[in-house]
Amino acid sequence: MCADTTLPSDAPDYRDTVFLPETQFPMRAGLPQREPGWLARWERIGVYDRLRASAAGRAPFVLHDGPPYANGHLHIGHALNKVLKDMVVRSQQMMGRDARYVPGWDCHGLPIEWKIEEQYRAKGLNKDDVDTVAFRQECRRFAEGWIDVQREEFKRLGVTGKWDRPYLTMDYHAEAVIADEFMKFLMNGTLYQGSKPVMWSPVEKTALAEAEVEYHDHTSHQVWVRFPVRGAHCGPAFPKSHHDALMSASVVIWTTTPWTIPQNRAVAFNPEIDYSVFEIKAVGENSAARVGEKVIVADALADAVFGSAKVEGVEKLFALDARHLDLFPFLLAHPFRGVEGGNREWDYDVPMLPGEHVTDDAGTGFVHTAPSHGDDDYQLGVKFGLPMTYNVEADGSYRSDLPLFGGQHIITPEGKEGPANVSVIKQLAYSGALFAKGKLKHSYPHSWRSKAPVIYRNTPQWFVAIDRKLDDGMSTYGDTIRSRALNSINQLVEWTPATGRNRLHSMIEARPDWVLSRQRAWGVPLTCFVRKGTRPDAADFLLRNAEVNARVRAAFEAEGADVWYVQGFKERVLDGIVDPSDYEQVYDVLDVWFDSGSTHAFVLRDREDGTADGIADLYLEGTDQHRGWFHSSMLQACGTKGRAPYRGVLTHGFTLDEKGMKMSKSLGNTVAPEEVIKDYGADILRLWVAQSDYTVDLRIGKEILKGVADSYRRLRNTMRYMLGALAGFSEAERVDVAEMPELERWVLHRLAELDAEVRAGYAAYDFQGVFQKLFTFCTTDLSAVYFDIRKDALYCDAPSSLRRRACRTVMDLLFHRLTTWLAPVLVFTMEEVWLERFPGEESSVHLVDFPETPASWRDEALATKWDSLRDARRVVTGALEVQRTAKVIGASLEAAPEVFVSPVLAGVLGSVDFAELCITSDLKLSTAEAPEGAFALADVPQVAVVFHAATGAKCERCWKVLPDVGTHRHPGTCRRCNDALG
Repeated sequence: MCADTTLPSDAPDYRDTVFLPETQFPMRAGLPQREPGWLARWERIGVYDRLRASAAGRAPFVLHDGPPYANGHLHIGHALNKVLKDMVVRSQQMMGRDARYVPGWDCHGLPIEWKIEEQYRAKGLNKDDVDTVAFRQECRRFAEGWIDVQREEFKRLGVTGKWDRPYLTMDYHAEAVIADEFMKFLMNGTLYQGSKPVMWSPVEKTALAEAEVEYHDHTSHQVWVRFPVRGAHCGPAFPKSHHDALMSASVVIWTTTPWTIPQNRAVAFNPEIDYSVFEIKAVGENSAARVGEKVIVADALADAVFGSAKVEGVEKLFALDARHLDLFPFLLAHPFRGVEGGNREWDYDVPMLPGEHVTDDAGTGFVHTAPSHGDDDYQLGVKFGLPMTYNVEADGSYRSDLPLFGGQHIITPEGKEGPANVSVIKQLAYSGALFAKGKLKHSYPHSWRSKAPVIYRNTPQWFVAIDRKLDDGMSTYGDTIRSRALNSINQLVEWTPATGRNRLHSMIEARPDWVLSRQRAWGVPLTCFVRKGTRPDAADFLLRNAEVNARVRAAFEAEGADVWYVQGFKERVLDGIVDPSDYEQVYDVLDVWFDSGSTHAFVLRDREDGTADGIADLYLEGTDQHRGWFHSSMLQACGTKGRAPYRGVLTHGFTLDEKGMKMSKSLGNTVAPEEVIKDYGADILRLWVAQSDYTVDLRIGKEILKGVADSYRRLRNTMRYMLGALAGFSEAERVDVAEMPELERWVLHRLAELDAEVRAGYAAYDFQGVFQKLFTFCTTDLSAVYFDIRKDALYCDAPSSLRRRACRTVMDLLFHRLTTWLAPVLVFTMEEVWLERFPGEESSVHLVDFPETPASWRDEALATKWDSLRDARRVVTGALEVQRTAKVIGASLEAAPEVFVSPVLAGVLGSVDFAELCITSDLKLSTAEAPEGAFALADVPQVAVVFHAATGAKCERCWKVLPDVGTHRHPGTCRRCNDALG
């Protein structure tokens, strides 16, 4: 039928006899206004809990929630993450699993503590003057407030889960389990206290884990520094003239951290690098180099070094073969040796030591070594017994009694560069040790909280040794934490995308021991005691006692971790077991990554809605969590369970603006979830997630959202048409598949194909693929073909017509599949669609599963035939569009084209009512050669079309142009319409 319903004044009015679609389902969704009502309804009828009850006995599927931090409104990355999780959980549930989702929050740690300190500073208060328990209570209240805010924001996204009973890392039971998990490391011998350099934030005055560090461009001072040779014991074959030259030469080092020079204890070289002694012959203006001086650098770097020092003439005196170590037992002088006001602080010999970490890619070929301020430096220091230094305080300043530089900051409390670097450079120049200086822009570590630069600083910290052999009866996947983690990655975990495996594997393969301690107040304390007066490497340094551990856990379970800070707690848990006066209580708190890494124990293991083995089916977070939650959870579980706590890991990219730029408030390009919901509704945000490739970074912005909204409208119109066509459908109308026309059986074949594709896609978490297939099916197979062809039968056939009944039967089958298949994505819209047909307080699309689709619907031969029919149909509709554009016809029903095809294709097209498929009043098939000028499409060479106008009169009911119109009882009708009118 065409859309025009205008009738001549004397024509019969048959409009009331046509079965037009009827539905109250609105064209305009009004999602921002209507979605909260569905949320309230789901909460009222208890959808999540009803699903748990009805799914009892099914195979469980548990997505373990990586806890967001309870300290602010949600950003678009949160929305992406939670919507992906929700689509996983809903699709797994509707495919027949018992899909459980317990949301959780990370509640301890520096970000919250920092906020409370800011509030204190604003009031002129000092945190250190406040009782620790009172301070921790303020942190707890702050977290509680944001949890309530974020919970409502997550629910507004349509995310289902156990929102009335989430997990919180600050719950008493959680704190007790976190402490208990820590004490397992205490008992298995992997916990130790070491004094080594760690990433340190002078602003926050605490050690940081790698996951708490981000890298930004930073401009550093760079200096080339002379270390004069003090002694060179060369072999007898070494010429005396060379020896004399060495004794008047300097080894030149290069560093971008001048502030570490006062802590220097050695200079490293690589025996595989070629070095030479050079004499400077000429220098440029303002050069710190001196004519006649002799310096030692790597041959490959000499030109760059002398260029930086504005040296204009140089002579290579002789080479030094570093492979013969007897030629290189040099002793050097520290640059500040004998300096005025130095109080002999640096009057020690600086050894030359071989190190594989030294390269000739940059610098001078020699590496200044401060064991307290770098990992390579520390490892070299351990190997050769170098002394550690303790010159840098927690606030990033030199110790007050350090000569020349005492009290000066490297990084100020505000996160800015302090005077230390410049002071050291000036002193190097004053001492005659500065060979060259400059500035260098490079990537440098910053705290991801304060955004301030960090430093490597040697402090006593608590570590877990990840290569120490464990004898805990859990050696299936290895006998060290590292080996267990690597074997878990390779053998136990399915990675989506697969590249996630390599990323985590390489990180764990190369990582150092895990730094557990933080010098803060808000967190779970390191629940251990150390014996007074003993060294950290002593066998009895740590108190390892199961009964003490049990008392600590019981106290935390009853009173929370705050009890650790209550006066007399040490005596309470040690009395009767050991003498409390022999032990000191540790007051550092655990790295929050240990908190979240332990969640498998108090969520998966301990909750009734957890898992029987304490292992999740899926962890799902952003790619940054390879160094965060995936990483810490792996290490923690490998130490306490012997394997990974997850069977699958899915990672998604970050959110960018439409131009691919990182979002920032300063650029004004952020997209807040609440703004998208206010303008479009949460379903549009969810559809954006489903339409995106989450394995890479995702772009979002106004234009992108407009495109998403357009896709939504097209899909909504498909559902609306289907609802209208099904008005009044009853079981009495249903037609058996065997009785259906080919067109209906072809649609059922497509449904059977889609059923397999949708289930496989959801199982692989390929939401983009699932939606693309369903959207294409709705817009192409249904709207452009099936609905277009069948609207005439739906509107004009008698209710008892087999064709009409078959169509409505298929519409019903389509309805049940499309609404459920799309429900994990468009949670609000599919609920609206479902309730339009099945109203009632207890009704919900989210309480049903994907319907089973009979394999017998598959008919490959029929599908092949209909591929040919659709190709031929395209040629006909293309020919008619030319005539419509030329205003020869107004509608396709005014046409009766002649279609020229091969004899074989004529048999295919002749087996169906091809005029009906092409929506023409008549159509003639011909196997003759097509006349010149016939319409054709290059990709369908077997079909050509010549236009002819339909002959006869227009039926006033169905608008087909047929010869028999006007010859029946009902005026102006064709035979089909006359019979339908009775």
